[in-house]
Amino acid sequence: MKKIGILHGKERSFPDAFVARVNSKNIPGIIAEPVKIDKVMQGVATEYAVIIDRISQDVPFYRAYLKNAALCGTAVINNPFWWSADEKFFNNCLATKIDVPVPKTVILPSHDLPDDTSAESFANLSYPLDWESIFNYVGFPAYMKPFAGGGWKNVYRLNDKEDFFTKHAETNQLVMLLQEEIVFDEYYRCYCIGGKHVRIMPYEPRNPHHLRYVANFNPSPERLKQMEDIVLRINHYLGYDFNTVELALRDGVPYAIDFCNPAPDAEKTSVGEENFAWVVETAANYAIEKALSHIDGADNLTWGEYIKRGSSKTFLY
Repeated sequence: MKKIGILHGKERSFPDAFVARVNSKNIPGIIAEPVKIDKVMQGVATEYAVIIDRISQDVPFYRAYLKNAALCGTAVINNPFWWSADEKFFNNCLATKIDVPVPKTVILPSHDLPDDTSAESFANLSYPLDWESIFNYVGFPAYMKPFAGGGWKNVYRLNDKEDFFTKHAETNQLVMLLQEEIVFDEYYRCYCIGGKHVRIMPYEPRNPHHLRYVANFNPSPERLKQMEDIVLRINHYLGYDFNTVELALRDGVPYAIDFCNPAPDAEKTSVGEENFAWVVETAANYAIEKALSHIDGADNLTWGEYIKRGSSKTFLY
C-alpha cells in the first residue's frame, strides 16, 4: 500500500477535496489521508510514500519532520531542503540568468539590528548605503516587501525616498526588497504542478482579496504560450512540484513579479470553482503519479536545474 498524505494547517477546502479526489479514483494500492504524526525519530521512515506540504513554512517542527521523511524516501511536495534554502531575492537573481524579465530589485539590510548582534557585527557593511545609486536604479514609485515569506504582509508602495525612509523604519528586523514598480496592463497568477501542468489565471491584485480572481483579461494563444514557457522555465530551474508564478504584462512583456509560492492559495472561496476544480484534480493526479513511481528508501524528491547543473559543474549560461 502506498499512502499519500497531506500536511496542512487551518485550511480545509483544498486538503479535504484533495484526499477525497485521490481516494475516489480507486487506484489499487493507493490511499490518501491527512498526515498523522505521533513521534519523529531520527532516520526512521514515515508510513507515507508521498506528502504534500501546505504548512511547514510556518511550523519549523513540521519542516524538520519532512526533511527526515525525505531522507528516508518520502516524496515530499515541495522539496523541503530546497524550500528551506530558497527566497525571493535569489529567485530574482536566478531569473536574470535564465532570460525571465523581472523588476529591478535590490536587497536591504534590516533597519533594526538582529537579535544578538551589535554595530560591530556589521564591520563589512558600509554605512550609509549608497542610497543615491539604489534609488536611481530602482526608481520611484517602488515597492518594498520582505525578501522571504508569502502573502501580502508588510508590502509597501513608496512614492519617493522620504517615503522610503519613513516606511523602512517600520520594518524592524525584516530584511526587505526594494523593487521597481511595474505598471501593468494585465496580470496573471499561474499554477504549475509537476513541472508540466500550468493553469494561467487572470488576476487583479488591485481588487479586494475576495475579488482578485475576477478579471476579464483575454490573452491570445501566442501570449498564453509565452507565459506558459516562462512559468515552466522558472519551475524547472527552482525544482518546485507545486508553485504559483505571478506575471505582470507591461507593454506586452510578461514580468515575473512573485514566483516563490510553494504553498500557494488553493481555497475554493478565494480561487473560484473552476480554478479549484483544476488544482484539486491536477494535484491528485500528480500525487498518484509520484506514489506509483515511488521507490522505497530512495531519493524521491524533485531537484531543480539550478542544483543539478551546479552539482555537475555546468554553468547556467
